[in-house]
Amino acid sequence: MRRSVFTKDHEAFRTTVREFIAQEVVPHYADWERQGHVPRDLYRKLGGLGVFGIQVPEEYGGAGVTDFTYQAVIREECGRAGVGFGAESVHTCLVLPYLLEFGSAEQKRRWLPGFLSGEVMTAIAMTEPGTGSDLAGITTRARLSEDGSHYVLNGAKTFITGGTQADLILVVCRTAPHDPADRRAGLSILCVDTASEGFAVGRRLEKIGLRAQDTAELSFTDVRVPVGDLLGEEGRAFAYLTHNLVVERLSAAISAYANAAGAIGFATEYVRERQVFGKPVAAFQNTRFVLAECATEVAAAQAFVDRALEEHAAGRLTPADAARAKLFCTETAGRVIDKCLQLHGGYGYMLEYPIARLYADTRVNRIYAGTSEVMKTIIAKDLGL
Repeated sequence: MRRSVFTKDHEAFRTTVREFIAQEVVPHYADWERQGHVPRDLYRKLGGLGVFGIQVPEEYGGAGVTDFTYQAVIREECGRAGVGFGAESVHTCLVLPYLLEFGSAEQKRRWLPGFLSGEVMTAIAMTEPGTGSDLAGITTRARLSEDGSHYVLNGAKTFITGGTQADLILVVCRTAPHDPADRRAGLSILCVDTASEGFAVGRRLEKIGLRAQDTAELSFTDVRVPVGDLLGEEGRAFAYLTHNLVVERLSAAISAYANAAGAIGFATEYVRERQVFGKPVAAFQNTRFVLAECATEVAAAQAFVDRALEEHAAGRLTPADAARAKLFCTETAGRVIDKCLQLHGGYGYMLEYPIARLYADTRVNRIYAGTSEVMKTIIAKDLGL
């Protein structure tokens, strides 16, 4: 079906990204998975390509395009190739909106040039070992020093994507005592320089998927953070997080749909070439029916994503609708990729085939940015239940 969300500029950008992936990513991706992270130089190349600066205002060196659809192009091309750009999506889709919306002019002048070039990589640290999706339960604390010049930060975070290579990390912490009557109050965001004394990267976590994307445990022991590195207002973090979860969930929906579309491409190519009982697997009715079902589900997910992109561009995408998009697309991707792997037979379980990578990589989409169960809760509340 014809898609109206993409313009000629988007398609030109798609061609550039596709060529970059083919030349700079696909030939090396298996090595990156084995080492557990992409090389730092990849981020500099992405910076040189302009990937990090699309939505950044021109005054800070970016393109000044307030259009999230370019991020959809990147996610689709990664899904098509069955690869990723490491922590790039966290850098651009998660951290950047916080810096643009809540950062001061001085902070933007200080951080955005390096952000654009890939010299300063970022991460965001929300999840703690005992909190999971319960952000109101955050216990990492920061107290003001006696002279009021800096915060003293203590605590631990886990499941932090890009945590081992980040230069600047947005840390959600408690800057006011816990209030049982309002668990969401008293949370703030501090921008922590990873060169700070007392900051440490703990274990690099071994995941079943996204193995070229580094994920780590972090700890903060009396880390001194200048008061000028507070993002936005003190005590407003929960509202900031809720606001930006819309974009985070839209990004997860796009990635899931893109991976499902990529899986159909890999499965279609495989069944045309693979011979069983003297004829291609594609010749069997079951194969054709399964792929027809998958293609129909992905077309529905694509329509959902395109509508969500349009609503986001118009400033109308609500938290509930973002939850619907994430729930539908991630659950659909799980079903579709599983069926496409099955069509590969035993080879689908081999990591040398991209379908195996997509199968493992996509599973986490139903967990991060809020689990499917959390999405259902949000949707139910929107129904007045």
